[in-house]
Parts: sequence; structure tokens; C-alpha cells
Amino acid sequence: MTKPSLPQGTRDFGPETVRKRNFIFNTIRNVFELYGFQPLETPAMENIETLMGKYGDEGDKLIFKILNNGLDNPAKEKQIREDFEKILDGKNNKGITERALKYDLTIPFARFVAMNHTQLTFPFKRYQIQPVWRADRPQKGRYREFYQCDADVVGSNGLMSEVELIQIIYEVYQRLGIPVTIIINNRKILNGIFQKCKIPLEKLNDVLTAIDQFDKIGINNSLLNLLSKGLVQKQIDDLKSILIELATSETPEVLLNNLENKFGNDTKVGVDGIKETKDIFNLLLSINKERLVFFNPKNNPKIYTPSEIKLDFNPYIKLKKGDLNIHFDLTLARGLNYYTASIFEIKANVGSLKSSIGGGGRYDDLTGLFGVPGIPGVGISFGVDRIYDVMEELKLFPAAIHTGTQVLFFNLGNEESKSAFILMQHLRTKGVRCELYHEAVKFDKQFKYAEKKNISFAILIGSKELENKTCSVKDLRNGNQQEMSWDDLLTNFSFL
Repeated sequence: MTKPSLPQGTRDFGPETVRKRNFIFNTIRNVFELYGFQPLETPAMENIETLMGKYGDEGDKLIFKILNNGLDNPAKEKQIREDFEKILDGKNNKGITERALKYDLTIPFARFVAMNHTQLTFPFKRYQIQPVWRADRPQKGRYREFYQCDADVVGSNGLMSEVELIQIIYEVYQRLGIPVTIIINNRKILNGIFQKCKIPLEKLNDVLTAIDQFDKIGINNSLLNLLSKGLVQKQIDDLKSILIELATSETPEVLLNNLENKFGNDTKVGVDGIKETKDIFNLLLSINKERLVFFNPKNNPKIYTPSEIKLDFNPYIKLKKGDLNIHFDLTLARGLNYYTASIFEIKANVGSLKSSIGGGGRYDDLTGLFGVPGIPGVGISFGVDRIYDVMEELKLFPAAIHTGTQVLFFNLGNEESKSAFILMQHLRTKGVRCELYHEAVKFDKQFKYAEKKNISFAILIGSKELENKTCSVKDLRNGNQQEMSWDDLLTNFSFL
């Protein structure tokens, strides 16, 4: 018999892990609800045309396609073989696959809005906590099946939506105890740079993909790959010059001002992106005051913080607990095709996992992909599995998470267990998590069961206690034991 195994890139989760993950889910859900977001769920699979072409060429390769039913039909065998040949050539074929597992939560949400826009109240604020699937190469912090927790606002052009989402990011990670940096850029700024470098529109996705790989393979290797994509050396040199020159500016304010001067009046999209970025920064400053800390661009290790409520940066020596850490990074691109303006990425300041643990951005016409143009949106996504890895490494989960059952009633005989069961049911109605050992066995075995399940209290009802309607309550953490009447047990929870 073949040894059972899991598909690569997937995992089982035991009780302890599920409790920890639920702690993360509940923390995020509570913050979403606090900010007025409503829950939504969409199916695990979508029609393949809903997903394909929405994530760029690289993203399309990572979509899990689902084979149609009835592929073993002998009457269609010849056609099926021909259709499979087309699939092997990298083409889609409805004879083989019409559906796919969802790649993220954003495109299915856009599809939902397009289908239901006449019934929704705008701006519509939704959150969604569900698994997604990607045919990626599994590695630390990267899985083929994983959960996303998204929050989106659609139907509003106001930059306060971006600011509110940044505040949500801050609040969630404060509650989880993870110090993070929120990295910000704007696709309009990047588009302005591309215009300045005379890069044609049809090459923008290739350039965005290259910029997104700077941290992985370096700026020189990333841009060198663009030669094979049809760019000429002059375009690559101009792009590299701008990115390096500006990314090493003294402060983010200087960077934005220098870039604005470089754009002049002939690159309106880039100037618009700079204005939006400054407006977001100023809104953040006015709300957070001295709590807000601006990191200088990544090629300069200095840290800056505002001295007053405007874009003004002074040297800042040390980060304090509770700071909102913002990093403006001109090389942040985020590879997904649908982003149009502000983009965000979240990275932990501590721990060995250096990859992103969240991100998002603005997509001003995503529903237009489904025939309903003109509905702007902006959203963020939390990578729960990577958050879990960081919290596990840093031992950030509260000790109480490990406790499921609080009280174990020992099984000391037939009549004794009947009374124990009745008492247990009363305690359950009062919210006490308890269970009765399934059979009458030696004390040692029942104590070991409680120890393995991390149960804090044992309640023993023997023949003497049954006659007197009392019980022995033993604190398994320190060995203390007290006698209680049944009435006291059901009304006094001081022992918990």
C-alpha cells in the first residue's frame, strides 16, 4: 500500500495550529468590522475567462485549471486528445477546462461587484477571508494553497480610503505584536517614468515585472532581461539612471520634488501620482502626528520622522514601539496588472522571513473587465500563512490560545459519570469548555490525557462525593485541590 502523502505546497493543520490561525483570523476580522467592512464569500472556483489575462503573463501561468467532467467519454476520445494537444501548447480549451481555482480574492470580488452593482450601496466596503490557490514553486513562506484576508472599498475616488486601509494595516499588526514597515509607491509615478524613458505601452508589463524582481535578482540582472523583451539599451540606461538617482535621494520629500521637476509639464500621469502620494502622506501625518515614521529609500539606511504636520523630514535615531513605519520605495511595482495608482506592500521588521506579508493597491476600473466600467476601488490583503510563520518564529501567540478544554471530569464509574455528565452540561451552558473522560480507567491514564491536551482543571466525583453531592476540583498546573458542593461548582467559577 502506498504511504499516504499531501500534494506539494499544501498542509494539514492540527488543533493547536488551527487555534493559532483562528487567533489571526479573528484579530483581522475584528479590525475589519471596527472600520465598517462587511463580510463576503465567493466560490472556490471561477469560470476560467474570469481569471485569465487579469494577472499578467506570469500570473496566468500560476492559475490552477480544473479538468471538465466527462473526459473519459469514449465517444469524444479523439476530440479530447486534440484538445489536450492545445493545452500542452499553452492554450486554453473549453473542451478540457472551463473553470479554475481562484488565484486571489480581488478579481472574484470585481466579478461580484459587476454582477451586483445595481443592488449595492456605494461606497461598498467588504472583507473576505478564504483560501486561494497558485501553482507556484513551494518554499518557506510560499504555498500552493493559502488563505488571504482582504479588505476593499469600491465606489470611491477619495484618498481617505487609502489612508483608512493603511490605518487598518497598522491596527492589525499592532494587535498581533508584529512590527512592520508599510512600503508605498504609485503606479502613475512609474508610468510617468516609463513615458520619460520612451518605453512603449505594450512593454509596460515586462518592465513592471522586471522592477518587481529587483529585490530577488538585483537591478542590473532585472533590467538586462529587458533586452530580450524588445527594449533597447538607451531605454534601459535611462530607466536605471532615474531609478538609482532618485532612490538615493536624501529624503522622500526630495525624491518626490526632484521627480516632479524631471517630469515637468509633459508627463501629467506622473505628476498626478506624485500629488496623490504627497496627499496620502500629509493625511497620514495629520492623523498620526509624532507616531508616524518615514523610512528613507532602501539604498540609504537613515530613518526620518516629521517635525510638524507637513512633508518635512528630520533625522530620527531609533524606532519606538507603536510607531507607524512608512517607506516610500520608487522600485515597488507589484506585478499584478490591475493596479492603477497607489500600491502597498507590508514587510515584517523582525524575524527571518523577509518576504511580503501583505499588500494591495488601487484599481480604478477593475469592474470594467466585466463590462461595468467606472467603479473605482482600492484594497489590501493580509498573507495569513506568512503572518503565522512570523508569529511562530517570534513566539507571539498568547498562551491562552493553546487551551481548548478547560475542565476534564474524571470517569470514576457508571453512576458517578452520569452525575458528572449532568454537571458538565450545566457548565457548558455557562460557557465553560469541558469534557468527560470516555471510560472508567486508572487515574494515571486520565491525568496523562489531561496533560497532553493542556487541560488546566480536573473534577473528580467518586462514590463519597456522589453521596454528599460534592466534588474535588484539582488545579493541574500547580496541584492545588479544593472540595466544592455541586451548587458552588455551578455558581462559582473562581477556580477557573
